[in-house]
Amino acid sequence: MTTAPPDSLVGTPRPAPALLAPSPTSHPRPAAPAAPPVRRLPLVVGLLIAVALSGYVFASYGAEPGVLLLLGLGLGVALFHSRFGFTSAWRQLVAVGNGAGLRAHALLLGTTATLFALVIGTSTGLFGSAPEPSGGPLGVGLLLGSFVFAVGMQLGGACASGTLFAVGSGQTSIVLTLGGFVAGSTLAAWQFDLWRNLPAFEPVVFADHIGWFGSWAVTILALAAVVAASRAVQARRNPPPTGPVPSARTRAARVLRGSWPLAAGAAVLAALGAGVLLVSGGAWGVTSAFSLWGAKLVSAFGGHPETWSYWQKPANAHALSGPVLTDKTSLTDIGIMIGAAVAAALGGTWALHRGTPWRTAVAAVAGGVLMGIGARLAGGCNIGAYLAGIASGSLHGWIWGATALLGTWAGLKLRPVFRLANPKPGDGVC
Repeated sequence: MTTAPPDSLVGTPRPAPALLAPSPTSHPRPAAPAAPPVRRLPLVVGLLIAVALSGYVFASYGAEPGVLLLLGLGLGVALFHSRFGFTSAWRQLVAVGNGAGLRAHALLLGTTATLFALVIGTSTGLFGSAPEPSGGPLGVGLLLGSFVFAVGMQLGGACASGTLFAVGSGQTSIVLTLGGFVAGSTLAAWQFDLWRNLPAFEPVVFADHIGWFGSWAVTILALAAVVAASRAVQARRNPPPTGPVPSARTRAARVLRGSWPLAAGAAVLAALGAGVLLVSGGAWGVTSAFSLWGAKLVSAFGGHPETWSYWQKPANAHALSGPVLTDKTSLTDIGIMIGAAVAAALGGTWALHRGTPWRTAVAAVAGGVLMGIGARLAGGCNIGAYLAGIASGSLHGWIWGATALLGTWAGLKLRPVFRLANPKPGDGVC
């Protein structure tokens, strides 16, 4: 008599996958296509701009701004080569249950939190800086702003950091998103008095209550719970795998030409973000620069943003009165775009995309405007509030992330209006 294998018995459960085993997908991830040849002209132009601008900043404004620009260049290279995204990660999780991107976020957040605890907990800073955590108020502005931001990033096709590295790689529709981002940030700064006094509680930074080791431990445990929950969701929904991107064929070549594993991208981004904290005393951010750029444009056309309440706050007034190339966030933002351009040219994918459909263009601008407004209401974006907040042990970072998931769901409902596709369970990749 033949005995059937145990797994074929009705009602016999299959063994649970090991904790560190890859989370299941509906079928294996396709092989990555080979990276195209290096785009030599864009590479040479990008490198010349990087060298010339770095030399100018070091010579004109000193070592601290120069180092911040270099850190921005590194962030751009890492963001592009790892294709480290926030918008797509949340879309894949909400739409089909693929949590690979969210788990990469957890690695980035945990590594950054570890480095922040070491830097801030020991009061270690360069150029005379005194590193401080990024704590934000808990109130209506945080809830409304993070929700609106998440809706905007699903329409605009990129988050704050994603917008910058996509623009650097030549994606035309994301240039429209950046334009909307600057416009929305400027509008929110102009109308600062409408939202400045929304109800809010004082920031809650865990280190103020349980010390830096306790804050770090709570953050790591919470991130471990997020990872476990994402694996459980993925096991239940069995989603399609994430799509591969063009990649160099040898490990050595991938260092320069991509694509990097998400884990490698998370580690490099965490180290560079900690570098920004060491050099400037504040966490890496993105969107405050967009308000500054908009205000500078208003001034160039004869306006007077210095009379707005937003720009009369001491720190903001100082930024507005000085050159853009002395502003910390502007330096890293500009560096990201140039670094991404160099990385895209090395990877052979740099191109100016043409022929953006009008619905996509409208969605890009509208999404950018919503992100600009949302970031100012919430006091930051996916980098300045979500990443910096959680890494600093601030409760507002966790609230920002949870509310952004709700905004992502709403954004997915709106995407089909503009004929933007959402991942589906039967897709080959998500």
